[in-house]
Amino acid sequence: MSNILFVTSEVFPLIKTGGLADVAASLPRALMKLKHNVRILLPGYASVMKAAAGDVKKVAVLDVDGESVTLWRTFLPGTRVLVWLVDAPGFSEREGNPYCGPDGFDWPDNAQRFLLFAKVARLVALNQAGLDWPVDVVHCNDWQTGMVPALLAQDSVRPATVFTIHNLAYRGLFSWDTFASLGLPHDLWHMERLEFYGQFSFMKGGLVYADRITTVSPSYAQEIQTPEAGNGLDGLLRYRQSALSGILNGIDADEWNPGTDKHIAQMYTRRTLNHKLKNKMALQERNGLAVSEQPLLGFIGRLVDQKGIDLILDNLSQLLTEGCQCIILGSGMKDYEQQLLQLAQQYPQQLSVTIGYNESLAHQIEAGADIFLMPSAYEPCGLNQLYSLRYGTLPVVHAVGGLRDSVIDFAEPSQTDATGFMFYQYTAHGLYTAIQRALTVFQDKKIWRMLQNNGMGKDLSWHQSARKYEQLYSELLITSSPHPSS
Repeated sequence: MSNILFVTSEVFPLIKTGGLADVAASLPRALMKLKHNVRILLPGYASVMKAAAGDVKKVAVLDVDGESVTLWRTFLPGTRVLVWLVDAPGFSEREGNPYCGPDGFDWPDNAQRFLLFAKVARLVALNQAGLDWPVDVVHCNDWQTGMVPALLAQDSVRPATVFTIHNLAYRGLFSWDTFASLGLPHDLWHMERLEFYGQFSFMKGGLVYADRITTVSPSYAQEIQTPEAGNGLDGLLRYRQSALSGILNGIDADEWNPGTDKHIAQMYTRRTLNHKLKNKMALQERNGLAVSEQPLLGFIGRLVDQKGIDLILDNLSQLLTEGCQCIILGSGMKDYEQQLLQLAQQYPQQLSVTIGYNESLAHQIEAGADIFLMPSAYEPCGLNQLYSLRYGTLPVVHAVGGLRDSVIDFAEPSQTDATGFMFYQYTAHGLYTAIQRALTVFQDKKIWRMLQNNGMGKDLSWHQSARKYEQLYSELLITSSPHPSS
């Protein structure tokens, strides 16, 4: 049994901008079921402090380089997972998105904010924050926490460190002037440390200094060691490949369960899969689509190039005129948003577009759609294809990263283990061909039901993945320094 400090910049339902929040909510719970002690360290953003108000307890006041920081204790809603909130003005006195302002640009002091967060994490990790909780493993996530392993590496006696890459495209890049203003040791400005082509990278802090590096699928762990997907860090990752592994994310099987889901019109299981049609009809009716048995395609995600929204747009008019319906939920690039909204006006009974994010609607799309589109250019893991499998909604995916690792392509009529449809050439035609294969199979209810049952029968929970993290922690603790006691 280990004491694990899970350091993250977001966790559902307190704060969420993407899949990291879902992982940060689910993995600690799965590890606690394996009898580990896990505590989450999270910035105390204004929205988080409001959400936790009335259920917080002040546990420490720290002086961090002359700045007063308050630590509050709360619990992840509906769980036994303890969360420490880092209450500093840069977080708690700022409304809105945790990383960028209302103009869409990054907050200009992100380096200062997340370095402060890392310094607090170091104090907690070294048991120097007055919490009386010795830490065995510090598990950091994405660039916002990358400086934690870098700071801890300066200490001769420290916990073991793990750094998980959720998306290598976001490297936490800042200028030399910003680096110089932070008061970090000058020797960190070096190509083998934090310097990155004339800038410095928080992400490199994790990649260079963490004892072990993980990412969120085996295929993505291989892809990021190539120039095509390495975002300039592939050489470093190849150098550290012996410390790098890929562990596929799981899902919260309680939150995403069609048999108990209160967001959807009609709960169902593999045995009552016919009830899925009621969810389709309710989804169509609520979103202004013609209530019919036409194939209904779903998409939930950021409207950005990574998610393949350009390929969807290239095919959408043709698919709608050929008798498909589509429902889209997401936000992102304004040009994509406008194109989708214009198409929705042109095809009001065939296409529904909701800009933004709505948790209930996300569940309803997973339950009501026939086919889920996930044509990502790259996808470290992806969660929506896993939700889709769980809900008997067959995914059409680009064969990359976690999509390749979690979906089995229906390649031939005699295949009995398939769970979805893949395309291998990242083109609009490649996506269209895969959708057409899915639509052909959709007409054969017996085979379609078999594929649905295959997906719904998979164990997509965090249990197996948590066991792999547990093994990784155990290997680290055999070789690491003892944790500090004071």
